[in-house]
Amino acid sequence: MPCHKYYPLPELAAKIAAEKKLAKTIVLANGGFDLIHIGHIRYLQQAKAMGDILVVALNSDRSLKDLKGEARALIDEQGRVLIISALACVDYVTLFDENRVDRVLLAITPDFHCKGSDYSLESIPEREIVRSYGGAMAIVGGEKVRSTSVLIKKIKEIYG
Repeated sequence: MPCHKYYPLPELAAKIAAEKKLAKTIVLANGGFDLIHIGHIRYLQQAKAMGDILVVALNSDRSLKDLKGEARALIDEQGRVLIISALACVDYVTLFDENRVDRVLLAITPDFHCKGSDYSLESIPEREIVRSYGGAMAIVGGEKVRSTSVLIKKIKEIYG
């Protein structure tokens, strides 16, 4: 996948280890980012504000299908990698196949694991993993104003 911000997880882990040696604060945000909207942009910009390096872990096509249903992904993983990589606030991108981002967290042990406002600190699924290595969690992005599922429903209503 030709993209200067994308790295498979083993290569990303090495890149992040080098960034940590430079005393950089590492932040992880994750999601499907299947149809980019203002909520995604706010989430990623505020996650970036938490540190020096923002890593975005994207659900693979298979994982997005498992989580959201057979009709998803609307944009394939290669396209989503290119779109997310085009954002100035994003430093690195990787893909993960699982339904949760546990493996990415353990590989790069970010200082902050950021989730959107549809979560609370107590409801973050990966909270025990983040605590296990001494990381912190943050809820960013402000009030949830959009969701891809709502946008899809609206498009169907308008265009059938």
